[in-house]
Formats: sequence, C-alpha cells, structure tokens
Amino acid sequence: MKKLGKIFGVILVIGAFVAVLSGCDRKEGPAEKAGKAVDSAVDKTGQQIKKAGDNVHDAVKDKTQ
Repeated sequence: MKKLGKIFGVILVIGAFVAVLSGCDRKEGPAEKAGKAVDSAVDKTGQQIKKAGDNVHDAVKDKTQ
C-alpha cells in the first residue's frame, strides 16, 4: 500500500508541475513594451544623427575642395 501511495504522490506532483508550467504564458507587460519602444526610438534617433553627421561631413568636404 505504501508503494501505491508513493506512486500516486509522484503522479500528483508531476501533474501539478505540468499544470503550473502550462499556465505560464510569456506575455509582454507594460514595462517590456515601454522598453522596446525606447529601444526603437533610440535606434531611430541614432540613425538620424548619423545621417546628419554624414550630411555635415559631405558639406564640409565640398567647401574645402
């Protein structure tokens, strides 16, 4: 009878573990969404700064020639 109880206990623990893991959906929270928006804004700003720097470089190069 003890063996049956141990088997039942193991099955119960495994079932609970599976139930907990299946209930964990990976959804983005507001902080993660905000972080992604900040990353995107910083990336776009960096691209614009590089573009402006290239334009200034080209303008200076044209003036010195």
